[in-house]
Amino acid sequence: MPSEKIALTQTVQKGGCAAKVAATELRRILQQIRFPAAHDALLVDGRYFDDAAIYRVNETTALVQTLDFFTPIVDTPKLFGEIAAANALSDVYAMGGRPATAMGILAFPLAMLPGEVIVDVLQGASDKIAEAGANFVGGHSIDDDTLKFGLSVTGFVNPQQVWTNAGAQPGDLLILTKALGTGTLTAGLKRQQLREEDIVEALDSMTTINNAIDFIPPDWQTATHAATDITGFGFSGHAMQLANASNVTLQIETSQLPRFGNALHCLESGFLTKAHRTNAEYTTPHIDDTRLNALHKLLIHDPQTSGGLLLSIAPEAGQPLLQALHSRFPMTAIVGTVQPRQEKAVQFV
Repeated sequence: MPSEKIALTQTVQKGGCAAKVAATELRRILQQIRFPAAHDALLVDGRYFDDAAIYRVNETTALVQTLDFFTPIVDTPKLFGEIAAANALSDVYAMGGRPATAMGILAFPLAMLPGEVIVDVLQGASDKIAEAGANFVGGHSIDDDTLKFGLSVTGFVNPQQVWTNAGAQPGDLLILTKALGTGTLTAGLKRQQLREEDIVEALDSMTTINNAIDFIPPDWQTATHAATDITGFGFSGHAMQLANASNVTLQIETSQLPRFGNALHCLESGFLTKAHRTNAEYTTPHIDDTRLNALHKLLIHDPQTSGGLLLSIAPEAGQPLLQALHSRFPMTAIVGTVQPRQEKAVQFV
């Protein structure tokens, strides 16, 4: 059977970053682990839920290391490979680095799907890795009940130019580079209420690699004080983590949050995932969303796959960076400001 005839979303229960372990449960588990003492060269670990680890090699070079994989979020195998690769590569870009090598993580149901499917998945990933200027250097595979795919990515960054969750400063502007809504749109796809042709805008976004660093002029490279990418914990979860790590409060102009054209309609239609609920449970005690209507509350909790970067930047860099990023990310918008720490980590107005 040709791979393009198989609807991959119908072979799994959950897809994309919506399949993540709920953040509250993950934190509970991690708190019980005795991790080894950190090396002096380890600059960033998982303490603040940053997007990748940073390990200093010397005064000018540090390794950026990350891993990400998930079940199919779309029906077309090659498209799934492209999205999975773009999503994994994003973690390196979110730290201000550039990817160098990538290794595949593959679980494949040999008895259920033909080999052509994984050929297409791997080709899609390979194309995105090449676009990022990195090398696809191998990986590991197992025979499993459901298809899962992703990448372990290693990159490099100057230790003095690392972006983390912890650097946002009061007065900064907040820039988001991609629209919200991939969770609800792909939920509609899985329910067979939408086709891939109906969500092309979101598919184009999810397959766009987050190489914002390549579009920021050299004169403004140091203007980014903090960054994270918006994925499975939704805008609310990742914004909250950045605010807590930086000990600030983010004030978000909800009307300025970019969203895909039919995202609110899909939310209103009930195209939801388990992550909509778990993201709300994770963030509700720490955010002020009392001014939002029901649909916008769902939007901020929508689990993103290969979502945009949230950048906390010096205020004087706002317009120059907005213009520079628009050439690559047309939905880029200034979505709020950083305030001194208040009772709540994030305020939606």
